[in-house]
Amino acid sequence: MPRFFTTDIEGGTAKITGEDAGHISRVLRMRAGEEITLCDMAGWDYKGKISALEHNQVTVALEEKCPSRGEPDIHITLYQALPKGEKMELIIQKAVELGVSRIVPVMSKRCVSRPNEKSMEKKLERYNKIALEAAKQCGRGKVPPVDPLLGFSDAVQEMKKDALPIMFYELADQPLKAALQKRGEGAISILVGSEGGFDQEEARLGKEQGLLCLSLGRRILRCETAPLCALSAIMYETNNI
Repeated sequence: MPRFFTTDIEGGTAKITGEDAGHISRVLRMRAGEEITLCDMAGWDYKGKISALEHNQVTVALEEKCPSRGEPDIHITLYQALPKGEKMELIIQKAVELGVSRIVPVMSKRCVSRPNEKSMEKKLERYNKIALEAAKQCGRGKVPPVDPLLGFSDAVQEMKKDALPIMFYELADQPLKAALQKRGEGAISILVGSEGGFDQEEARLGKEQGLLCLSLGRRILRCETAPLCALSAIMYETNNI
């Protein structure tokens, strides 16, 4: 059944506008009376039937409300040191599919990519569009936001507020599984480096501020592989896969 996001829900009626409305009418060629599923971006799905189609608006009569099955029961923020090229776009797409709750680009010492403010604004617009499309495709109940770029120390300060803040560091030897087995309730945050990882000073700062420095195994993973490996492992260990 086709599924779309909308926040325009009032009573037993919902409206879809813009590109999605055009997609429903002109691409999918749906008609009044056909069934459709809507998501309110807050973790709830609504089943209903199309009651009217106009040029840029589709009206849906809602029949049933239920929790979105695509949402995990844990909150994970990915703090990703900015990689070069289009790697960040791949990371965002796959992280959303795996169940990440929020993504924060980070500027660390070894980042090769160092966009200026104007360039980063354009990147953020594209990053959030990628997150939206990935959320639609995989059946998420929420669209994970991609936040503005943070410096390394600011990212560490944010991560300290979470119940389990983790920094993946290639020289660490403590495994992720052991830390997850000891975890309590609350949010998880993970920090992953760009090409070249983190330097020793950044690792020291992370440890001093209470971050767990953990390993993802004996092999050195690429910067676009590491966050997806970490998210998959966390989702598995928390029974979200």
